[in-house]
Amino acid sequence: FSQPGTFSGGKNMKYILYPLTMVCAYGALFVLQKVGWPERYISYTIGIAVALFVTLMEWRWPYRKEWQPTSKDIINDILFMIFVQIVLPVFLTFSVHQFLTRYQLSFELWPRHWPLLVQTALMLVGAEFFRYFLHRLAHSWIPLWRLHAVHHAPDKVYWMNTGRFHPLEKSIQFCFDALPFLILGVSQEVLASYFVFYSVNGFFQHCNIDVRLGILNYFVSGPELHRWHHSKRMKEANNNFGNNLILWDIIFGTRFLPKERSVERLGISDKGYDRNFLELMKAPFAKVE
Repeated sequence: FSQPGTFSGGKNMKYILYPLTMVCAYGALFVLQKVGWPERYISYTIGIAVALFVTLMEWRWPYRKEWQPTSKDIINDILFMIFVQIVLPVFLTFSVHQFLTRYQLSFELWPRHWPLLVQTALMLVGAEFFRYFLHRLAHSWIPLWRLHAVHHAPDKVYWMNTGRFHPLEKSIQFCFDALPFLILGVSQEVLASYFVFYSVNGFFQHCNIDVRLGILNYFVSGPELHRWHHSKRMKEANNNFGNNLILWDIIFGTRFLPKERSVERLGISDKGYDRNFLELMKAPFAKVE
């Protein structure tokens, strides 16, 4: 394997890139909320800005050059981003909101009087609890694994393929990490804050940048941890299930971050998932030979 890239700004840059980007993203969030920017656009606006920045960092300081995407990869990733990560969540959120409003099913139990960042932290911890067990189930129950395999199929990780999920699995995830909080009455302001963290951490989690999180590896599910989750060795991959936080992995004993070695091969053995976007939509339902 090629050696990781080296930051010209020095070793410390590897450690400050993630927290600095997160701080800037939340600074932008507070400014946009202050000037009255529509909440439904805030997380997407910040997400696009961070995506462009991470793209530049991947090009300039790749962790592994062989993980850089091909034109075919990029086309597939763009289709996943548009249809699975943008169109589908907007449709699901709108549909659920209309349903809850029509039948008055929102219980208004959410502590809206708490500070925004405290509400965001509460939603993160709660959503992570549900997603942690859903993710573990996706690695142990074959029907769900066949959907989840779409995400694990690539033999490299970089920010753009963080959105590679089958739309059916994405819909199931929505039921675990957004729907419960919509029912509880979480505000649009908190949702925007939550999805800013979700986006920034997600892009870094999959990034092909030689970054280090240091002590933050005990709090968030970042790139150093998540690369092991994509290992082709299932014994290594069946760890680090956290989507944003690593809290529940620590509690349930599935945090995995060896200090003496780096992850080797990524992906899965099933060649039926080495396909384009449309074929990947059908792959989970193909007859197993």
